[in-house]
Amino acid sequence: MASLSDIVSYTNDFLRIREVGDWDNALNGLQIENSGRVTKIGAAVDVSTRVLEAAAKQDVDLLIVHHGLFWPGLQPVTGILRRQLNVAFETNIALYSAHLPLDLHPQVGNNAQLAAALGLKSNQPFFEEKGQMIGLKARTSWLREELDRKLRKALGGPVKTFMFGPKKTGAIGIITGGAGSEIYKVAREGVDTFITGEAPHWSAVAADELGMNLLLGGHYATEVFGVKAVAAHLSKRFNVPCAFIDCPTGM
Repeated sequence: MASLSDIVSYTNDFLRIREVGDWDNALNGLQIENSGRVTKIGAAVDVSTRVLEAAAKQDVDLLIVHHGLFWPGLQPVTGILRRQLNVAFETNIALYSAHLPLDLHPQVGNNAQLAAALGLKSNQPFFEEKGQMIGLKARTSWLREELDRKLRKALGGPVKTFMFGPKKTGAIGIITGGAGSEIYKVAREGVDTFITGEAPHWSAVAADELGMNLLLGGHYATEVFGVKAVAAHLSKRFNVPCAFIDCPTGM
């Protein structure tokens, strides 16, 4: 058993919650408190009624997510939001959310964890968003088919590829999630092979025009890494068990 306040205070510092810029609706940090004790930590990419109910069945009383409750913005506590809050209150689940602070963290971040899973080394931060670098770039010479194979293995699922760039990579850029619409900005930073989760239709046309390799691993699949890693880190530090709640969106 651990104190919720101790875990939250440590996690705020570890992820630099107060320092990292983000969209207002991310509302990083503790979003729902519980009775104050933590006996099991859960991790999930998104909060939803299904995830909260699954967490309750696994006796989770602290749930860490990448996408929190308030992405839709200010709203009345009715309908879906009321249902979600009701599940959390009735089952004593605290909710902690970390968006960009978890994307860019050099140890447990989505980009760092995916880069490690691919075997990329000497990664450098790149791509500024909200005043900080959120992606990683590696100068690595791999056959693009080899990279595709490594990515499929790391994600455990399919990858959409648009191979319009060099057959051997020069600079690989990683921004997990939904960064495909930033392909022009990514290209200006010298990246010839771009890995992200999802992209709008026109990004495939842009990849052709720019002469870039674009690999889309799925928004959900590329963002399971961070919540898993931070939950495992906290589990070890505070000596409480943890579990990953898998609820893929198909995106």
